[in-house]
Amino acid sequence: MALYEHVYLARQDVTTQQVEALTEQMKGIITAGGGSVSKIEYWGVKSLAFRIKKNRKAHMTLLNIDAPAAAVAEMERQMNISEDVIRLITLKVEELEEGQSAMLRKREESEDRTERFDRPERSSRPRPPRAPRNDNYGEG
Repeated sequence: MALYEHVYLARQDVTTQQVEALTEQMKGIITAGGGSVSKIEYWGVKSLAFRIKKNRKAHMTLLNIDAPAAAVAEMERQMNISEDVIRLITLKVEELEEGQSAMLRKREESEDRTERFDRPERSSRPRPPRAPRNDNYGEG
């Protein structure tokens, strides 16, 4: 069996529960075809770089799949039929990534950065006086 990374984008106006139900439906298609889904990551609602079918945001989900090509083709066919899925991509890979994907690591790093760089309290030390401005333009 081959290894695949599959990412799909669902419309922004569907609920998270509907996205999870769609993911479970696709997982069922893969398992019925003799494959397995080793990892499911919901990346949340993200802004898109450009409009896709009149959507500016989308729910993003990653699936790591170990399945025969026929099962993956059937899953893609079902997703293309679905009105909730606006874009999908399936990549054949040599090995599946262990642990969190880059998207989740990026989210955690940005959360850590915002906590670390929150605006510090102002010091009670007075500021040095500013130099006087020269507003005498044209006088001379």
